[in-house]
Amino acid sequence: MTARYDGHAEWYDDFNGPFAAANAARTADLLGPGEGLCLDIGCGTGLYLDAIRSTGRTVVGVDRSADQLRLARRRDRAPLVQADATTLPFATGAFAAVTALWVSTDVGDFAGLVREAARVLLPGGLLLFYGVHPCFNGPHVERRQDGAVVVHPTYRTGGWHERAPWWPEGSVRDRVGMSHVPLPDLINAFVDAGLSIDRVSEPHDSPIPPALVIKAFR
Repeated sequence: MTARYDGHAEWYDDFNGPFAAANAARTADLLGPGEGLCLDIGCGTGLYLDAIRSTGRTVVGVDRSADQLRLARRRDRAPLVQADATTLPFATGAFAAVTALWVSTDVGDFAGLVREAARVLLPGGLLLFYGVHPCFNGPHVERRQDGAVVVHPTYRTGGWHERAPWWPEGSVRDRVGMSHVPLPDLINAFVDAGLSIDRVSEPHDSPIPPALVIKAFR
């Protein structure tokens, strides 16, 4: 089955590259120093692999899109594996840390992703989720030219959304759609996977936070 991001690799890398470069130091700081293996779930074209490595860890990337991994292999020397995030081809307890960076909008089963992340973590291992804030960023959110943000009643409509009328033409969401995970479902995914949530934060200085961070341990 073709991955949604297949056929968009070059465009996506050019589009998302500047954001990832500006966000790399923050990502490394959120992850903190460490050692051992770190699995980057949904690594895409490899834009965050070097930031993860800078924390002292040995990074392994996994993504469902062969097209995205093709560019990641050009960019980075890290081991890269094509696989579904809900059925990871790794042994239980194989990783000291797992990152899930900007992936909740791209998977149909976020709870399944978190369960698999918890399974492959060592006891005491860290899972860092850093991604879209589901309250203020999603198919239910209309951003207007005057800076206003309108949250529509479709916030409670979880699952895959092919299109929203306010998505800019040609944007990532307009091209591939978006999975929406309401906030309780997102947090409960960590609880149901048996993880202990250590810290929740809303990085960036925007008065309406576009991103959410959850650090949890097995």
